[in-house]
Amino acid sequence: MFKELYRRLTDPFKRSIRNKLILTMTLVAVLPVIVITAVAAENARSSMEAEIKDTNRVNMNWASVYLGEQFTRMNNIIYSIQISDELHQYLALTQEAPASSRFDEQKAVFNMLNSVYYSAGNYVFGVELYLKEQDTLFTFNSMDYRIQRVTDIPEAYQELFTEHRDFTIRNDPKDSSKFHMTRSMNRFEDQAQIGAISLEIKWAEFNQTLELLDSRGDYTVYIGDNLGHPIYQPNPSIQPSDEALKLLAETKHNAGFIRTAKEYIFYHDIEPSGLRVIKIVPDHVINESALETMKYGLVVGGMAAVVSVALAALVAWRTSKPIVRLANAMKGIQLIKDRKVERSGRVDEIGLLEKNLHGMASRIREHIRDNYMMNLEKQTAELKALQSQIHPHFLQNTLQMIGGMVYSQKPADSYKVIRALSEMFRYIVRAPDGLVPLQSELDQLEHYMLIQKQRFASRLEYKLKINGEIRDYYIPKLSLQPIVENAFLHGLENKPGEWKLGIEVDADPEGIVTIQICDNGVGMEPEKLTEMQSRLERIKRQTDRVWSSGTSIGLLNAASRMVMHFGADYGIRMESEYGQGTRVIVRIPNTTGGDSL
Repeated sequence: MFKELYRRLTDPFKRSIRNKLILTMTLVAVLPVIVITAVAAENARSSMEAEIKDTNRVNMNWASVYLGEQFTRMNNIIYSIQISDELHQYLALTQEAPASSRFDEQKAVFNMLNSVYYSAGNYVFGVELYLKEQDTLFTFNSMDYRIQRVTDIPEAYQELFTEHRDFTIRNDPKDSSKFHMTRSMNRFEDQAQIGAISLEIKWAEFNQTLELLDSRGDYTVYIGDNLGHPIYQPNPSIQPSDEALKLLAETKHNAGFIRTAKEYIFYHDIEPSGLRVIKIVPDHVINESALETMKYGLVVGGMAAVVSVALAALVAWRTSKPIVRLANAMKGIQLIKDRKVERSGRVDEIGLLEKNLHGMASRIREHIRDNYMMNLEKQTAELKALQSQIHPHFLQNTLQMIGGMVYSQKPADSYKVIRALSEMFRYIVRAPDGLVPLQSELDQLEHYMLIQKQRFASRLEYKLKINGEIRDYYIPKLSLQPIVENAFLHGLENKPGEWKLGIEVDADPEGIVTIQICDNGVGMEPEKLTEMQSRLERIKRQTDRVWSSGTSIGLLNAASRMVMHFGADYGIRMESEYGQGTRVIVRIPNTTGGDSL
């Protein structure tokens, strides 16, 4: 179905130069518009991306500095409590101190917390002081102020004491708009934790800074922990993806930029809080500018395409009109039979082409009558011979064998087979198609036999013997391989047990080379042998005939080409005895004129 659809779409352009001109001119006009539009859109996207990166890196830097200053102010409030005289005097009391003294010191601490609370600003909701050794918890906020005696560590301080941490920031479990900033109090001598100070703070204190970073509704800015998980997020509609959280957790730097599939993430540590300010910019924000540019480009491109198609049709019609007329005139020319064709009478270049075309057609007819048919049949025979040499089944088996060798044998053994197959194909594709040196043909046969010996190593015995000097002998390309292939296909593959194949080359002083190819295969039945010998004899008598049927086309075409090149005194003959084996004898003369490899 797809092939038929493809044919219907391409046939109008294959058969008409006019359609080709229209298509070509349309593409010439439209493609630059498309390319320019795409480049402009990509440039707009890249510029927008670079601007967002640079702007947000700078903004994140100053935002982290400002947030750090705010956390520093909160830390200073805690430090002011830690270094207060009231607290130190209370901690200095011993268990034997009178109750009145303890009451006075507690009241002094309470008044100090009261003073700190009212001087801290409206973003501090409350202050707590927990003293572990005294089992005392001081609380002061807008709703409550009291001194409690506690026997166990309060829940809000469990994380600080169990994990021996110096500093924690936790969201209020009852009110997400507030968080508790808690710092440990350690004894100077042994650094043991003796208590903690906690501030209850409104997250809204940071909103002004975060809103300056969130310049659009589709951005999101939040304060997260050191792994990137949100702790406070004014706009929770856009959450970081799992990929973003994973990459944020793996970051080693205190500031930077992360690109995921769908978002741009900017982060910066907030000192000294141990938190991070994080901004997420969805990628569609950057792509919108590119899409806008592309939209206008497509509008302009569409208008240009319409105009270019109209101009292309007009120009192509006028340009191709005389060419089409000439093509119609050529349809009347018969290269085999004379036929009168009316000419257009033009005097321009098209008319000159038409006149010369008719004269050339007449000369071609004469040439065809004498040589064309004979040369065509000869070339057809050679082409069939070349095409039949590499049997697809042999190629498939060789590739499967190489695949198995890669896993079971040494790389060097696999390389030998791959190199042999490569040399075979190089010889077939690159070597001249006429006569080639006999030694080159034997080398090609060696590559073929190397592969066959690898396939049938346990049962195949192969020998090549050369008697005399064969340097000046030439033979038609790919003449010996089909003979050896027939030995495997019709002789050895049907024989159980050991296989033997031998090739002996004898060059006599009179300038004749005899090549014998012998196998110990199943041989040929007398009737079949007689038929093959008869066909080989017919080839010598009828050299202008092209044999094109049967099961041994490779061997018979090799014989036909030898007779074409060397004459009826040379070629191939065959001897065989059923159950014993087959011998093929090739005779060629000492002929120069071949192409060197």
